[in-house]
Amino acid sequence: MNRNLNIVVLAAGKGTRLGVDCPKPLLPFCESTLVDQVLNQVKKLKTSLDCQIFLSVVVGHQASKVQSYLQSKYQEGSIEFILQKEQLGTGHAIQEFLAQTKFEADEVMVLCADTPLITDTSLSDLSTFKSSKNLKAAGLSFDAENPFGYGRIIRDSEKVGISIIEEKDASDIQRKISEVNSGIYLIDKKYLIEKTSNLKSNNKSNEFYLTDVMDMNEQCDFISVKDGEKIFLGVNTMVQLAQAEKHQRHTINTKHLENGVRLIDPETTYIGEDVVISSGVTIHPNVHLRGQTTIKENAIIETGTIITNSTIKALVTIFPYSVIDDSVIEAESAIGPFARIRPGSNIGEKCKIGNFVETKKVNLSSGVKVSHLSYVGDAEVGEGSNIGCG
Repeated sequence: MNRNLNIVVLAAGKGTRLGVDCPKPLLPFCESTLVDQVLNQVKKLKTSLDCQIFLSVVVGHQASKVQSYLQSKYQEGSIEFILQKEQLGTGHAIQEFLAQTKFEADEVMVLCADTPLITDTSLSDLSTFKSSKNLKAAGLSFDAENPFGYGRIIRDSEKVGISIIEEKDASDIQRKISEVNSGIYLIDKKYLIEKTSNLKSNNKSNEFYLTDVMDMNEQCDFISVKDGEKIFLGVNTMVQLAQAEKHQRHTINTKHLENGVRLIDPETTYIGEDVVISSGVTIHPNVHLRGQTTIKENAIIETGTIITNSTIKALVTIFPYSVIDDSVIEAESAIGPFARIRPGSNIGEKCKIGNFVETKKVNLSSGVKVSHLSYVGDAEVGEGSNIGCG
């Protein structure tokens, strides 16, 4: 371990185009929030880089809400909060960070809270790229099919120097450039201090751009990332939020398909990141698997089922439109259709929970049948029992 890295997550933006009152970093995204997705990749990065990592989050719009949320979810003291009272651009956010941070670091990595699809692999590659080329500043770029709205990467004829021009400030010729800026950088802290002290806001947005740190010189460069248009998709509208969630679901579902899980219609199957599914499982359309859920071998989960924080053992069949929360279903049991298994239910092996049955805090021994129209709560039911209607 020979250096210290300070990761700075920019989470001060208002997100005006989203049209919601919720702070942008806290927008729900695949069972968590936008900022959680980014922090999850930071956590993974800590295991792959041989350095001490400090984490700072720049807050601004509805700062107290964002800070309270992160303090409630992450270990106390693990995140340093930087307040950007006025949102005057990314450069200004970093100026505030440099003025307020208590961390000592050799390098600063800048991330955005609204890019939920970034990967720890691309961040690790950025670190390797900067180190191997002995650069003072490096960034991630990508080729965009439609570069509108992105900052363009301007390289000189010999590709030794580099700079970035924002969409509003670009000429017609510059707007035709397809290599664009991801907004992710890794910069020597001393170099960052030097460059941000001289930032100007003489642009059409009247903001201080962090992109101006990337001078037209050999000390800065960008590495282009394959599939970057997806990986670095920023969420500024509800349309983009839906697109990002769709990409995330596709990534998760593809992993399960490759592991031998049969998804009848992957486009309408919603699986959380922490869900564990064994090979041989069949999942029908419009199923939601959430939280810390585990599905064991050869189970069948039929249409419309919602399972949260539960364990479904081998050869279980969940018939359509059943809801299961914080419960365990033992092997070879059948649940539903239209069953409600509430928290604390332990359904034994080869049990049958039928139409419109509700359970709560029960222990059903093996072979129990509750076939229809019944409620069983706060109960111990012996092996082979049969509970009739009502």
